[in-house]
Amino acid sequence: MSTRATAGQAALLEPGAERAPDPCTIVIFGASGDLTRRMLMPALYNLALDRRLPARFAVVGFARREWSDEEFRQQALAAVKEFSRRPVDAAVWDSFAGSLTYVSGEYDGAESYERLGSTLKRLDSERRIPENHLFYLAVPPSAYPTVVKQLGASGLVSREAEGSGWARLVVEKPFGRDLESARALDRQIHSVFRERQVYRMDHFLGKETVQNILVFRFANGIFEPVWSQRYVDHVQITVAESIGVERRGSYYEETGALRDMVQNHMLQLLTLVTMEPPAAFNGQAVRDEKEKVLQAVRRLRGNEVAEGTARGQYGAGWVAGAAVPGYRQEPEVSAESPTETFVALKLYIDNWRWAEVPFYLRTGKRLPKRSSEVTIHFKRAPHLMFREIVDASSIEPNTLAMRIQPNEGISLKFEAKAPGAPIRIRPVNMDFLYGASFLAEAPSAYETLLLDALQGDSTLFTRSDEVDAAWAIVTDILEGWAEMPPPSFPNYEAGTWGPDEADELMERDGRRWRRV
Repeated sequence: MSTRATAGQAALLEPGAERAPDPCTIVIFGASGDLTRRMLMPALYNLALDRRLPARFAVVGFARREWSDEEFRQQALAAVKEFSRRPVDAAVWDSFAGSLTYVSGEYDGAESYERLGSTLKRLDSERRIPENHLFYLAVPPSAYPTVVKQLGASGLVSREAEGSGWARLVVEKPFGRDLESARALDRQIHSVFRERQVYRMDHFLGKETVQNILVFRFANGIFEPVWSQRYVDHVQITVAESIGVERRGSYYEETGALRDMVQNHMLQLLTLVTMEPPAAFNGQAVRDEKEKVLQAVRRLRGNEVAEGTARGQYGAGWVAGAAVPGYRQEPEVSAESPTETFVALKLYIDNWRWAEVPFYLRTGKRLPKRSSEVTIHFKRAPHLMFREIVDASSIEPNTLAMRIQPNEGISLKFEAKAPGAPIRIRPVNMDFLYGASFLAEAPSAYETLLLDALQGDSTLFTRSDEVDAAWAIVTDILEGWAEMPPPSFPNYEAGTWGPDEADELMERDGRRWRRV
């Protein structure tokens, strides 16, 4: 999906051509942190390996840790060796390492930004970079307002006046913790950056299989006609994790599954599956349609929260043959924590295409396996001509499963006649597998999204009004939970598919979760 262009660029590019990024400097705030080590440095190196970075570029790391340029380069090399999807090429690394510079400073220290400004001026001059700067916030969310304020006060950010270079800001999730805090953060960012300069990162949108949802829907004429309430019975979206909270106990205590996964990843998947065809494949048109979906989601309020949601917290159990502790026994987690590690929802989208079609979402930690998929469950055939030959209840409805990870691909289940007599009907699958079909390793989500940000393509980033609409949905649920009696946690054993309440959510409608 690397051939996108903004509307103004489209006329200048041949179909299938890729716009080369402008010469620029990437400034990573939080350069000594885990995100930079695991994701950003390996992604930048792989872009360099594929010659996707501009010919003239620089990377400036900014963090509190006292490192020299050489120490920063050594740390980056160690990160690439450990986390890159491909081995280090010595010649490419030497060239890439020469672009790395480090500035030590405090996020709230004006003098630190003066040093950063001097470094940028020097690099722009030495490398003939026309003051194009991408600022990446790989820092804790609590530091976002501080860094943005200092960038504005220091004069490092251009408002993209005519003839000047550009400035862009990449912000990692979580973008706020509820509707009010998200709006407050937006106001702080917009006091320095225009909306078109802001790129809100949701790495799920950079996955090839997530992007393929749009291609599958809108590049094939046979699926879109049945993609509606006339033919679809219900839709299931599952994002299951077998891991626990790992070393993120203190973060997760403040977040929980609803904020951590539903507000961003899962609602974004929902929009891609249900949006109307956009007029063009660009940031404005695609995000316009996604925002319409979020506005149309029926809000859960009052008693509807209890009826339309289920939440859980894992206790001790077994995953992949190994004993694992319960959530309350994890490091930096309260022994009486009320934080949910599992959530299931039933949502409706109130528009003509999806009227009264239920969407079931579930996500959780310490489930039996890691799996993310979207499944379209079609309605049963309106008339079964084989009812006198076979048991009608044995005929399963068609399902279309889009597997995001692992075993990336798409599977269509339909009924077929088994060989021999008498007539026997059996479900069969028609499968597409990414690995078998393309025989090429896909770029990481961070490679895709970093390149898009460098190219000025916002299609796969979330817009302010999308974030606002998603938080409105989630905040209603959070407020509803706050009015309900506290749940009896833990209520599901690690290594199982969540609490009984999640199964009951679907059983009340005569349905059940798909086995993934």
